[in-house]
Amino acid sequence: MFILKTSNSISQIARLRSPKFRQAASNCTLSFWYYNYGESVGAAELQLLVDGLKQPTVLWRTYYSEGNQWLKAVIQLGRLPRAFQFSLDKISLGIYEGVSAIDDIRFENCALPPPALSCEGPNRFWCRDTKACIDSLLVCDLVDDCGDGSDEDSCDPDLQCNFENGLCNWEQDVQDDFDWIRIRGPTPTVNTGPLKDHTMGTARGHYLYLESSEPRHFRDKAVLLSPLFYPSGNGTCVFRFHYHMFGKEVYRLSVFQRTVSNTKGWLLWYKFGNQKNRWIRQTLFIRSSKPFQILVEGTVGDGFTGDIGLDDVSFLGCTLYNGKRNLPTVSTTTSGTSLPATLPMNNCTEKEFVCRASGHCIQMIQKCDFRPDCSDKSDESACVMEVCDFEDKDLCGWHQPALEQMAGNYSIRPKTFKWQLGRGANLYPEQEGHCPLTDHTMSTEEGWYLFADSSNGEFGHTADIATPVISLTGPRCKIIFWNHMNGSTIGSLEVLYKSGNKTSKLWTQSGSQGPQWNRAEVFLGIHSNFQIIFRAKRGVSYMGDVAVDDITFEDCSPLLISGKPCTSEEFMCANKYCIPKNNLCDFVNDCEDNSDESPSI
Repeated sequence: MFILKTSNSISQIARLRSPKFRQAASNCTLSFWYYNYGESVGAAELQLLVDGLKQPTVLWRTYYSEGNQWLKAVIQLGRLPRAFQFSLDKISLGIYEGVSAIDDIRFENCALPPPALSCEGPNRFWCRDTKACIDSLLVCDLVDDCGDGSDEDSCDPDLQCNFENGLCNWEQDVQDDFDWIRIRGPTPTVNTGPLKDHTMGTARGHYLYLESSEPRHFRDKAVLLSPLFYPSGNGTCVFRFHYHMFGKEVYRLSVFQRTVSNTKGWLLWYKFGNQKNRWIRQTLFIRSSKPFQILVEGTVGDGFTGDIGLDDVSFLGCTLYNGKRNLPTVSTTTSGTSLPATLPMNNCTEKEFVCRASGHCIQMIQKCDFRPDCSDKSDESACVMEVCDFEDKDLCGWHQPALEQMAGNYSIRPKTFKWQLGRGANLYPEQEGHCPLTDHTMSTEEGWYLFADSSNGEFGHTADIATPVISLTGPRCKIIFWNHMNGSTIGSLEVLYKSGNKTSKLWTQSGSQGPQWNRAEVFLGIHSNFQIIFRAKRGVSYMGDVAVDDITFEDCSPLLISGKPCTSEEFMCANKYCIPKNNLCDFVNDCEDNSDESPSI
C-alpha cells in the first residue's frame, strides 16, 4: 500500500484500518516493512484502538524522510484480552511531497496456547478453562498466559506489583541520587523509554521509569527496595520482572540481593545499553537461608536518551518476612565458619575428630582427605570440595587469606587486586576482549567462574586463593582445572603447594593464551597436611583478567587396605596395600611407603 500525491491543503490525513482482532497472547509481535522518502514526506504513526478505551495508544512513529530504502518495524503487542484494531495514520502538514508505503505485515506468536490432553510434570500448570499446559514459572507473574486468567487466580498480592495503584509494598531508597517515577503513556523524551506499560499494553497502564534528562548526571543512581522475604519450601525463590531499555544513551539496570541492610549486597544480574523498544522479561532464582531484600538499581547514561522502564514485578516460592521490618546491619568484626557449638557425647581424645551426628571418633589425618569417614560426612564439611564449578556462587571451601587479614579495614578492600566470582553477562562493552564471555561449565553468559579482576591493584600485585589444609592424598591424586588468559597485558597464573612455611611452585603459565578456555592438569601424588594455592599476578594494565573454572581433585582419596590378598595382576606393598603391577618402578610412590620403588624389585 502506498501514497503518492502532490498537494498542499492544510493538515491532510490518510488512514488505513486493520480488521478487528479478538485477543492476542503474551508473546505476540507485529512486524512490517515501511518506506518514507521525500523532501516533505511528513510523519506517520501506528495506533492501537482497544474496545472500551477512548484514548488510542501510539505503537510506532516515523517523523521524517528515512532515505530511499525499505526499513523494518517490529512492535511488541503482548497480551491483549479485549477486541482491538490498528490504524495506520499518515499525517501531512501543508505541502506533501514524497512516497510513503507499507508492505509484508506479519503477526507472530499471537495465538493463545492450544488445549492439551494432559499436563504432567512438576514444572507445568494446567489452565482451568482453556486446558492449555504452561510452564509453572508463568504462574502469578501478572500476565494472563492461559487466556482464562486461571494462572493469575488466588495469587498473594504481597508478592506482586504492577504499579497501577502506586508502589505496593516496594519503597524508594533514601541513600541513592534520585527516585523512580510512576507514569502512564510515553516518557517525555522522544526516542527513549516505553510508549506504553507492560501490564495492559496500552497508554492507560502505569509503570515506573528513570528520567535521564537534566538535572540528572552521568552515573546517577535510582534504587527501588523490595519488602523483606524468606524463601519457602526448598530454599529457592523466583523473582520475575519486565524491563524496558530503549535509547541511544541507556546505561545500566542492575539487581542486587542483600541480607544486611547497610550494604549493597551482591549483584544477581545486570543489563547494559540499548535493548530496543520492547519490554523484556527476566527471571532470577534466589537462594538464601536468611531473610533477604532485592534492590533494583537504574543508572543514568551520558545523555538524555537513556530512560529505563520497570513493570510487573513478582515473586514465586517466597514468603513475606513479617518479623522485623529491617535487616541486621553489618559489623566490622569477622568470624570464621560457624559450626554448632555443642558436640555430641563422645570419648574422643584431642588428637581425634568427633563426627557431628554420631559422636564417633576418627583420626585427625582422616579429616579433609577426600573420603567421608563419618556417616554424616562432617569430616569433609569444612574442606575444599572435590569438584567445584562455582555455579551456586559458592567458593567450595576456597578462601583468600590476605582479604581475611584486612577484613576490618574498609578503606583498602574495594580497590584490592583479588579473586572474585563473575560471569559474561556482567561484562561492560570494553571488557569483552580480555574477560571470558562464557564460563566453561555451561558455556553460557549466565554461568559463573572465578577471576582475578585486573581493574584493581597495580603492576606486580598478587592475589592468592587457597584450600583449607588437606590432611592426606593418595598416590594418583591430581588437580584438573580450566583457565582463561586473554588480553594484551595478562600477568601470570601459578599453582603452588604449601606445607608449613615452605611453598613450592607446581605449575605456571604467563601471557595471553587466546580467547578460549584451556585445560591444565597438575600431578600431586601423596602429600599430607598441605594447602593448594592459585596465585594470579597482575600485568602492566587492566587489559586482561586471569580466570579459572571447573577445578577437580581427581583420584585424591588415600588408598584403603581391603584385607583381601592381592590378585596375580597386583603387587602387595610392605604396608599391605595392593597396587597394579604396572605401577612398579615408575618413579611414583604408589604404595605410600615407597616399597614399589625399592631397588630390590
